[in-house]
Amino acid sequence: MKKITIESTLDVFDNFDELPSDVQSLMNSAKKARLKAYAPYSNFLVGAALLLDNGEVMTGSNQENASYPSGLCAERTAIYYSGAKYPDAKIEKMCIIAGSVHNETSSPIPPCGACRQAIAEYEVKQESPIEIYFMGETGKVVKSESLANLLPLMFDKSFL
Repeated sequence: MKKITIESTLDVFDNFDELPSDVQSLMNSAKKARLKAYAPYSNFLVGAALLLDNGEVMTGSNQENASYPSGLCAERTAIYYSGAKYPDAKIEKMCIIAGSVHNETSSPIPPCGACRQAIAEYEVKQESPIEIYFMGETGKVVKSESLANLLPLMFDKSFL
């Protein structure tokens, strides 16, 4: 038997103000998108914003449904909207902000597993990494240079 060690390197900013100005702007777009979330069941609002290589910013918010599997996370809403509107554009950066309606969330909230897989699909498709920044409503912001840091053993088209 052989053991494999997997390591990920993430950058952690102490707060929003430490982010580069372009990322602050993108995170502000995610904050605005978060306010449009439809989350009457979980009361957990998420906003995502993407910067495309054509300069466009695409946003998404989580959209819930009484039939729980029918809802969609903010990250996938933004990614799929981007893919539908600008199918040839590459995603350069993604910002995510999340938190509960009931209490302030100060810990960084990463994308869920389904969203990680969706991001992986686009990262593989475009053959270039997507910078991902995520945070709670306040506090630290985490940056990953690539989805591969968050999903190191990703499933992609090479397995099919």
